Amino acid sequence: MQPCASDDRLVPGKPLFPSATIVSNSGSFALGFFSPTNSTPAKLYLGIWYNDIPRRTVVWVANRETPVTNSTSSPPSLSLTNTSNLALSDASGRVLWTTNVTASGSAAAVLLDTGNLVVRSPNGTALWQSFEHPADTFLPGMKIWIKYDNHGERRLHGERMASWNAPDDPSPGSFTYGADPDTLLQVFVWNGTRPVLRSAPWNGFTVDGQYQASSSAYIYVAIVNTEEDTYLSYSLSDGAAHTRYVLTYSGEYQLQTWNGSSSAWAVLGRWPYGYCDSTMAAPTCRCLDGFEPANAEEWSGGVFSRGCRRTAASRCGDGFLALPGMKAPDKFVHVRNRTAGECAAECAKNCSCVAYAYADLSSGGTKGGMTRCLVWAGDLIDTEKMGDMAGGETLYLRSAGSRRRAKTNAMKIVLPTVLVSSIVILAGIILACFKFQARRRIREDHKKLGLILGGTGTSDGLGEGNTAQDFEFPFVRFEDIVAATDNFSEACKIGQGGFGKVYKAVLSGKEVAIKRLSKDSEQGTKEFRNEVVLIARLQHRNLVRLLACSVEGDEKMLVYEYMPNKSLDATLFDNSRKMLLDWPKRFNIIKGVARGLLYLHQDSRLTIIHRDLKAANVLLDGEMKPKIADFGMARLFNDNQTKANTHRVVGTYGYMAPEYAMEGVFSIKSDVYSFGVLLVEIVTGIRRSSVDDIMGFPNLIIYAWNMWKEGKAECLADPSIKDTCLPDEILLCSQVALLCVQENPDDRPHMPFVVLSLENRSTTLPKPNQPAYFAQRSTEMQQMRDNVYNSVNSLTLTNIEAR
Repeated sequence: MQPCASDDRLVPGKPLFPSATIVSNSGSFALGFFSPTNSTPAKLYLGIWYNDIPRRTVVWVANRETPVTNSTSSPPSLSLTNTSNLALSDASGRVLWTTNVTASGSAAAVLLDTGNLVVRSPNGTALWQSFEHPADTFLPGMKIWIKYDNHGERRLHGERMASWNAPDDPSPGSFTYGADPDTLLQVFVWNGTRPVLRSAPWNGFTVDGQYQASSSAYIYVAIVNTEEDTYLSYSLSDGAAHTRYVLTYSGEYQLQTWNGSSSAWAVLGRWPYGYCDSTMAAPTCRCLDGFEPANAEEWSGGVFSRGCRRTAASRCGDGFLALPGMKAPDKFVHVRNRTAGECAAECAKNCSCVAYAYADLSSGGTKGGMTRCLVWAGDLIDTEKMGDMAGGETLYLRSAGSRRRAKTNAMKIVLPTVLVSSIVILAGIILACFKFQARRRIREDHKKLGLILGGTGTSDGLGEGNTAQDFEFPFVRFEDIVAATDNFSEACKIGQGGFGKVYKAVLSGKEVAIKRLSKDSEQGTKEFRNEVVLIARLQHRNLVRLLACSVEGDEKMLVYEYMPNKSLDATLFDNSRKMLLDWPKRFNIIKGVARGLLYLHQDSRLTIIHRDLKAANVLLDGEMKPKIADFGMARLFNDNQTKANTHRVVGTYGYMAPEYAMEGVFSIKSDVYSFGVLLVEIVTGIRRSSVDDIMGFPNLIIYAWNMWKEGKAECLADPSIKDTCLPDEILLCSQVALLCVQENPDDRPHMPFVVLSLENRSTTLPKPNQPAYFAQRSTEMQQMRDNVYNSVNSLTLTNIEAR
């Protein structure tokens, strides 16, 4: 009897035959032979498909152009050779498909839970992977990328996606999807050599979340820009159903999700090739100001293919109209290494230049100073109004007479109103006002709130104009809170801090946590302003929800959603409770906090620095899902602000970045540092201030650094999770944490990089430099302790317990 492959991997000497499959560790994907038709003899293909849904859906095919005939007496096989190559052979031993790897040693081919088939060397290096050779499907974790060679030149890496030729024919069809080889800034769908669908050129965005209401899942689309490469990828929120992008045989690029109730793929979005949608009741295309339809009769009949023409010829001295939220046209010239002013001058001095667009591409990764200046001469092809979508940007259009009239609402060329980008920025949602009382009472409540918010301004980092009139916010009557808390009885109290006390209560049939701020606390008033101004404007599944507030005389109260599993520190550092947090739960908590922090830094309408991220300020709901809490010390940055100074350092010692603790300088990288410390705590189960279990090292971070440097990072895992943790994930989290706590803020990654690394379980992270505090003198350490206002005495929701 022939030996055969088993489990989730293929090893030399154990081939895979049509009678068997290789299944990923979680059972999500399977690798094996399949036949898309009932032909006799059957044509067999080697492919990967979803294994845990009843309808076989193939996501990758190896031998697309060379199907093999099956025979029970002499079946085809897939083998891993001694040269670390996968080889598909027919009955006669003829090799029909191979990976062409140049390596030696005892490699293994592993099917991962992402659907990626990876050939790994003994030391874990990926020698080949199916994700770099896609078929018609773009799976979470796959990359469409550009590599940088030793000379800094960019080149495409990997292959284009290619559609099937027909529903029952996996051979490559005429439609392909991939990065534009000419500009490397945009993505196309081609029909042969003709482009038929185009994304907007990359404008510097990094990660954007799109909520799919029909599937109750977030899709995080990201562009990561590093010294080595730039790539497009995406990931899904925890618990999401199988979701994929697929290029159909008819040329549609679709976003599909599996619907378990109907046992079918539901299409969440589709992007057919074409220019405008003429099937809608109203015209879907219109012209920019200063332009008119090239053929008015055709436009009136819903035919827009000829586009628009100028109503008056432009002159060299004409100015430019700023058109925000536009999809930049195709056929541009990319001018490198220009500032915004230089980009404008480049177009202004060239009389044939009709438009330009500028973007800073350096915000998403470690490749500093990267800019993008696009200029156009001639026709503007394929542009549209995108609004606040991730691909939208300001297009500056040379317009006749624009020096005499400044119209900013001009629209021209061809503007399809249908959605042509799959990446959508989620706007912040402001809570609607609950009408607990008559309008007069609401006006009185707003007046009270306005007296408190009226003092907010740039000195608090909250911006101007944050008055009660800017909000529609729920109010709760003070007498209702008195009744719900039994007149603030000790039996209802679940927490206490420097700003006041926290009570558990039931309002309108819902369990809530009520924070009663101290009447004598000036800091409590500032915290109240921060919470109302900031949290009221935000909504994310990993941020605690502020439900309402109450103002009555000197009484100021905030009403939050109730978290039955208390704070992370109350469980993580309690030996009687920490077994509730096995490794899968901890890993999900890490990713959830990372996504919440990403939302604060980038994806919300505001840029918010939390300044006090710690285990005590991460609350756990009934399913142990994390929510970042306590925004009393948070600061708001404007669009162009990268850092700020303060003379009064607030936070918690051990979580604070050194530049903040010693110099009062804070930025999004300060929060990144705090996240790194929190990550080490979650992995190890050790408090950052503990002197136990760290082998005599000065602190937890230095202990973790030395363990990683000695190749013992997997030994950092909390003993209570040894049976549930995966060594690769422990190593990943440890390395990400050490990248976050590096001494130089510029060396620390942005949260988009962190989220993508964790979601995709990246194995190619840069090596961290030594962490902060590693070389600090003891006098500096003492100075930090003396200067810091420690938030340990501030009121948080960290001690919430069910009673």
